[in-house]
Amino acid sequence: MKDKAYYEEQNIKNELKLREILATLPPYCTQFFMSIEPTTSSRTRLAYAYDLAVFFDYMHENNPICKKLNIREFPISILDQIRPSDIEEYVYHLRVYEKEGEAHSNEERGLKRKLASLRTFYNYLFKNEMIDTNPACKVDMPKIHDKTIVRLDIDEMVKMLDKVESGEDLTKRQGSYHEKTKTRDLAIVTLLLGTGIRVSECVGIDMDDIDWNNFGVKVHRKGGAEVIVYFGDEVATALHDYYEERKGITAFPGNEDAFFLSMQRKRIGVRAVENLVKKYSRLVTSVKNITPHKLRSTYGTNLYKETGDIYLVADVLGHKDVNTTRKHYAALEDERRREAVKHVYLREE
Repeated sequence: MKDKAYYEEQNIKNELKLREILATLPPYCTQFFMSIEPTTSSRTRLAYAYDLAVFFDYMHENNPICKKLNIREFPISILDQIRPSDIEEYVYHLRVYEKEGEAHSNEERGLKRKLASLRTFYNYLFKNEMIDTNPACKVDMPKIHDKTIVRLDIDEMVKMLDKVESGEDLTKRQGSYHEKTKTRDLAIVTLLLGTGIRVSECVGIDMDDIDWNNFGVKVHRKGGAEVIVYFGDEVATALHDYYEERKGITAFPGNEDAFFLSMQRKRIGVRAVENLVKKYSRLVTSVKNITPHKLRSTYGTNLYKETGDIYLVADVLGHKDVNTTRKHYAALEDERRREAVKHVYLREE
């Protein structure tokens, strides 16, 4: 009998963690999460739960009435007493705060996500006439300043693949592990650079997900869709080399279907892939913080430069909205527009 797919296992883990958090929150929160279940992923719901837990913790610490109550006992009427200025103070608090002796901080995107979670929660309660006011909708979202997209240049990409293959410049300790993992590591890095798939999609690949005849791999996208992502000869070679090695490894029970295995013979995790990408990329560049997502950006950049087709890039990367893709590659579009002046002449020279 085939084991549960990676994404199914993750959904179960997320759902169990969600229920664990909900057990600490007021009962009306459960109604909210039941309402958004059909339209959200388990990962999104879990993120909302974490955000709401932070909000209720803040109320417990700072509201005189809430201090006297267990969070589970907060009446829904408390939410009607909150003003927009209270939520603005909460957002300000989130920038830097301490919890159980540990410092926490949020930058623009973290603040925006937590306020968006609170807005969605308040909108549900207000829409269903469970509260009479909606102060969250009156608080402006934090302004997000665009960041420069970090990606590998062509020569850096080539050097990184060479380092993965050779193990050159690794420490003595890293070198001893490299001998055991270089075929796997090269397959992973080549696949990420050659297809632009997400790291979660990469670690979720099973043995029978690869179509060797058509050079395609089945991945489970964010939002639940299963798609075939195609790859070229170089990726095929790296994957097949590891496949031959993988067939000789007896996986730890419960991990027999997993394609990429850790040293413990279990399905490799997201953190492990992040660490191996960081390890090899630091041999190539010390100023760029390269993650698996930056390899995805590198692929998207190369594809757009070669084709100029933003819709193709959006489709291959799995972006639901092409504007998401356009925002990321706006600088490249501007560069292409500048190139136009070189191709049009009004008079013969």
